[in-house]
Amino acid sequence: MKDRLVKTMKSMLLFLILLGVVSGRRTQLLKGLPATSTVEENSAAGVSVYSFTVTVSPLASESLAILPTIVNSNPLTEAFDIESKGGLEFGVITTGNPVLDYETMPKSFDLQIFVEDTTGRTDLNILTIQVTDKNEHPVFRGNMAFQTVTIYVLEGTPPERIYQVDAADPENAKLKYSLLPATVPFSIRESGAIFSTKTFDYEKDPHWYFLNITVTDPNGLNSTKTVNINIINIDDESPYFTTKQRIYRIPEEQSPGTIVANITAKDPDDEDSPSRLFYSIQSPDRYFSINPGTGVLQVSRRMDRDALPLRLHPNISLTVRVEDGPSSSEMQITVILDDVNDNPPECNPSAFRKEANENTTPGTFFIDLRNYCKDIDVDPSNNQFSFTGLSGFGSNNFVLDSTVSGRIVMTGTVDLEDPANPGVEVYTLTVRVQDSAYPNYSNIIHIYIRIKPVNEFLPVFHNLSYVFSVSEITKVGSSIGRVHATDKDWPPTAITYSIVAGSGTRDYTSIFWISPTKGDVRILARLDYETTQKHIFTVQASDQEKSTTASVTVNVLEVNDEEPVCSPNFFSLQIPVNLAVGTNINGFRIECQDRDSDPRSFRYFIKEGNENNHFIFSPSAGSNISRLILASGFDYESGLDTNWVYSLCVHITDDNLLSARDKITHLIKTGTVALTIRVIPNPTTATTTTPGFTVVTKEENLYSGSAWYVPFTITLGSLLLLGLLGYLGLLLLAWLCTHCPPRINAPGKKKPKKEVVVTMTKLNTVFDGEARDPVTGRIYEFNSRSGARRWKKSNEPLQPVLGMQVMPSANSGQGMDRAEAPSKKEPSEKRKELTQATKTAAKPSAGQLETPGQAGLRLQKKKEESEDAGLSLPASLGRN
Repeated sequence: MKDRLVKTMKSMLLFLILLGVVSGRRTQLLKGLPATSTVEENSAAGVSVYSFTVTVSPLASESLAILPTIVNSNPLTEAFDIESKGGLEFGVITTGNPVLDYETMPKSFDLQIFVEDTTGRTDLNILTIQVTDKNEHPVFRGNMAFQTVTIYVLEGTPPERIYQVDAADPENAKLKYSLLPATVPFSIRESGAIFSTKTFDYEKDPHWYFLNITVTDPNGLNSTKTVNINIINIDDESPYFTTKQRIYRIPEEQSPGTIVANITAKDPDDEDSPSRLFYSIQSPDRYFSINPGTGVLQVSRRMDRDALPLRLHPNISLTVRVEDGPSSSEMQITVILDDVNDNPPECNPSAFRKEANENTTPGTFFIDLRNYCKDIDVDPSNNQFSFTGLSGFGSNNFVLDSTVSGRIVMTGTVDLEDPANPGVEVYTLTVRVQDSAYPNYSNIIHIYIRIKPVNEFLPVFHNLSYVFSVSEITKVGSSIGRVHATDKDWPPTAITYSIVAGSGTRDYTSIFWISPTKGDVRILARLDYETTQKHIFTVQASDQEKSTTASVTVNVLEVNDEEPVCSPNFFSLQIPVNLAVGTNINGFRIECQDRDSDPRSFRYFIKEGNENNHFIFSPSAGSNISRLILASGFDYESGLDTNWVYSLCVHITDDNLLSARDKITHLIKTGTVALTIRVIPNPTTATTTTPGFTVVTKEENLYSGSAWYVPFTITLGSLLLLGLLGYLGLLLLAWLCTHCPPRINAPGKKKPKKEVVVTMTKLNTVFDGEARDPVTGRIYEFNSRSGARRWKKSNEPLQPVLGMQVMPSANSGQGMDRAEAPSKKEPSEKRKELTQATKTAAKPSAGQLETPGQAGLRLQKKKEESEDAGLSLPASLGRN
């Protein structure tokens, strides 16, 4: 991190230097530079290389803005640095990192030194440093450079080269080798090769020689290293055994390391060095080992006289060899292994597990231990044993029939539910099996007798019946209660719970679930108080063999979870712009129902779309029926109103009977009704009252360009249809020519009027509004969507309207009730009514509403005039 910071600072200084040079403000501040200096290689850190001073401008302060700094070095190195000597004197010193080396590094360095005073003047000059050579000590290479070399020479070896010394001079000068002390039987040549000068005898000559090898350069500098010479003995005489005993007897199971014998031998060649003899066992034996230096024979591993192969072959033969190099001798010894009582009687298995019912009769025999136990000692006196010491938990209910046979017999009875013996399932008995011979080894036999419980009792519920009260808005999956049953049998058996009857309804197979292990009852479907107030079902508790049942009653608690449902829930209305304030708009009203709320609990308010608050509901609360009232008139001329279509979002809540405090805590539900009210400007034409309407059918055909067969089929069908129509036209023309002679009208004779026959098709028109005829004063009904009208009978109720658009009369200032049932009149009756209205009604004045009879008369005249002109009215006009 420090090196990176230094390099960054140097780069910034170099940039400042270049900037100063470009700006032309560089002056001579460095005194004594440029210059050339020398430094010796291998100089330590802090060695002074060159000194110089800095002069500053008279306008500058005595301090420097930037101290003299080495900003660049060629070649690049960090071997030099600048230190202050006090005031404006500075010196270039070595850093020691890296150490200058004349032989491996560049021999000259150009240091660019930069300085800047406080006025901004800068100077940059070069100091050239030349590295001078220094004579260095020769160095050893190879193994001698790092360690003391030891050379081994066999006795009897003739004089020869035994080692090559490798050394070098840093200045590549020729080196001279010498050897001390001069009395040793060795010499060194000019090449650095060490030679022996005699044949060595180990018994007569020294065993070690220490040679000091010195290498010297032409200037007298030298280095010294030590070489050790080790003379190796050669023995050519055979050793002989001095031990006379050949048979050894030991007991079995001796610990590894136990000494069996001390085998000794001598070497005639070296009486004073017995440690030079080497002992070994030549036979493939794994039970013994011999110390190679001392000849001590020891046990190396466990020897079990009672296991194969020693059980059959207890005598072990060994071949012992002693050698001192090329010569050796051998002898045979025998080790006899004796049996000892080292094994306790053992039983397989050592733990017995038996079962008995809790009602087992006394005297029942369980086990004969003699059949499972034995002693593996070889000697018969060591393998006899007996059974004693029956003890343990529950031993008072059992007895050891014989110490020889080891028969276990039950003497008492066991009842797991007995309060004096609570929770006892397993009796743990122990019997000791023991050697008859010393040291009387023994083992413990464990006998586990499990008393199997008998299912004697039924599970019993804590309550004969359970009653849970649950809110109808409880989430599906919630726990609503818990049943619990116990069983007097010991040990307590796992009781499982299940629903066996009555948990379903007409809509759900099962609406309750019970945890099989915990008895936790949960709901699987939403509860509805308005549908079912109480659920009764049966739960069963079972211990896998026996079971019992209990009744569960779930009382559903009522909660306000039903939203008000209003009819109609969406509607479209049209009103004239000059409708009087306070008018029930088109007689519209909504009727709301709520399965869990009182009819007086409803409140009505318009949530959205009621711009300038033109509309209100009356009553606004306390009733399940409310009417839409115009609260304020429209003002489009002054620009107060700009919207001609109002989309009202009406909210109906069931919280009217709640106090302000209860509204915070109680659940409140809201119903929604969507109303569209279209304001109609003042009409310019009278609205027809003809009791008919136009049926408009709109069809759309979606065509995909990839369906090539569609245009093909249409084209083919069109051609066939045109051909058929042409053929029928020819047949019709031929018939007319045959049956209809040409008719010639007399000139000047008025064309007789054609009788107009209006065919009425009964389409079950829905009349959803009513109004009063201003001429006759009679009440007529109309369809707000098609404009169809009819006279209303005084005793005929209004029809219910579902989703039909109401079209009010432009001049009607009166509200309209909901539409009534379709007209029961046949077409003939309608024609009679139309004719009567034509005879009695007069033409209405401008701005006056036409009566149904006047509208029918006007329609008939229009038809006659159109026929006189050779025109035909469209079907829709005829119906309207």
